[in-house]
Amino acid sequence: MDRIAAWLHEKNPGLDGPIAADEDLIEARLIDSMDFLEFVDLLEKLSGTTIDLQEVTIDDFRTLDNVQKRFLAACP
Repeated sequence: MDRIAAWLHEKNPGLDGPIAADEDLIEARLIDSMDFLEFVDLLEKLSGTTIDLQEVTIDDFRTLDNVQKRFLAACP
């Protein structure tokens, strides 16, 4: 999760402090449509799997908790 938090901070230079695990990343505009595919690519690299966008919903990406549960639960 540290790499994801670092990526979010890189994309949002004005963001200070930690990102709450239940913060809505989309509502807070920490991930926008321009960055979404790059975010998916990062998750694929971290998880070592391909994400089929036909099999996920936007809610899978909405919070760090959701991202952890959906994409990174099996990661060491």
